[in-house]
Amino acid sequence: MTAHGKLTYPEIQEQAEALAGARQQLDRQSDWVDAYLKDSRYDEVFFIGSGSSYYQAQIMASTFRRWLGRRASAYPSSEILLFRDHSAVPGRKLLVGVSRSGESSEVVQAIRSVRDLPDWTVCGITCYADSTMAQLAPCLVSPLGAEQSTVMTKSFSSMTFLMQAAIAQASGSAEYAWQMDAALSASESVVRAADEFARQLVENRDLFRNYIYLGMGPLFGVAQEACLKIKEMANVWTESFGTLEYRHGPKSIVEPGTLIVAVISEQARAYELKVAEEMKGYGANVLLVTAQAGEDTSFADFVFETGGRTLSDDARAVLTMPLLQFIGYYTSMKKNLNPDNPRNLTQVVQIQ
Repeated sequence: MTAHGKLTYPEIQEQAEALAGARQQLDRQSDWVDAYLKDSRYDEVFFIGSGSSYYQAQIMASTFRRWLGRRASAYPSSEILLFRDHSAVPGRKLLVGVSRSGESSEVVQAIRSVRDLPDWTVCGITCYADSTMAQLAPCLVSPLGAEQSTVMTKSFSSMTFLMQAAIAQASGSAEYAWQMDAALSASESVVRAADEFARQLVENRDLFRNYIYLGMGPLFGVAQEACLKIKEMANVWTESFGTLEYRHGPKSIVEPGTLIVAVISEQARAYELKVAEEMKGYGANVLLVTAQAGEDTSFADFVFETGGRTLSDDARAVLTMPLLQFIGYYTSMKKNLNPDNPRNLTQVVQIQ
């Protein structure tokens, strides 16, 4: 391995261990779940983050709504900091800050802006128990999610898994708890398969002209994060959209040399595959990330199977991430870029 990517590559590979560490940590922090997620007196729960953490927040809020049947929203931290009255209405509110470092200025300032207000309660999730955010608000901590690389990889997966497992625990549902444990059990083999699949995808052909990531429901945040990963690591032109929304105008840019990466849900599988097949007809190369291949996926150029077809799309979300991260990594290496330290980026974003 060259000096490039010496941090990023092992951190992507370590996701199964990071998920296992998160699961063990949840047992140690069950009181956090009782104090915050189980409390049904909140009129709405706000998951907030910046960059990748905002995309995590989208997945977390989606799972919260589905598994707990209560109101939850995801916002960029800056919206709560600077446009709170446009985002929140009167009522009892729980703010969940999401930050790998616990030092992101917008998250920290957003928490500070509401923590002394009578109708707001604050908490969070991070990888650093001694961070500023963790000092301001009680936090779940992913103990093996901390990274040296600038780009979030195992931190994203482990924090997302930890919060979803916490939501499953708060629900009291043995089925949801089983689903998260099943995703954990599958993670090691998925990481290995994703590594080899992504390597061959990138190394065996010319780079694509542009990259489009599509997803829906709890997988919409996955598509947005995947788009950001390859943009950060490899400096390529890419966008992300809701799968069916892509047909309403954005598809006009599809041409030969476009890679469509469709993260396929089981809930809307038939609809999403129709969109992907339509893009194939316009000349795009199509990569499907799906629980299981079948006759309905035979049109695609590439199909990666995560397994877990009996799982909900929520629980399977973390199994989609290794491939999407490895694609960013191998693309950056092919371009002789260093994904450990991408252009213009720092691990913690600070504003004065």
